[in-house]
Amino acid sequence: MNRASKFFTVSLLTFTLLSLSACSGMTKRDKNTAVGAGVGAVAGAVLTGGSAIGTVGGAAVGGVIGNQVGKHK
Repeated sequence: MNRASKFFTVSLLTFTLLSLSACSGMTKRDKNTAVGAGVGAVAGAVLTGGSAIGTVGGAAVGGVIGNQVGKHK
């Protein structure tokens, strides 16, 4: 991974963690969705070497998984 993609990944992770502080009014399911999207974005960026498509795809997949984790039956 080159320096630019490392910077992008660290910036994205930092932004995600800071934005989670605004989640006080969210439901648990909403929080799971946000966390899943953040983790998915970082994972997608790492796995694809910082590709924008990989990052967005990872965020989408992570958000769906996070949304479904706490789903009540």
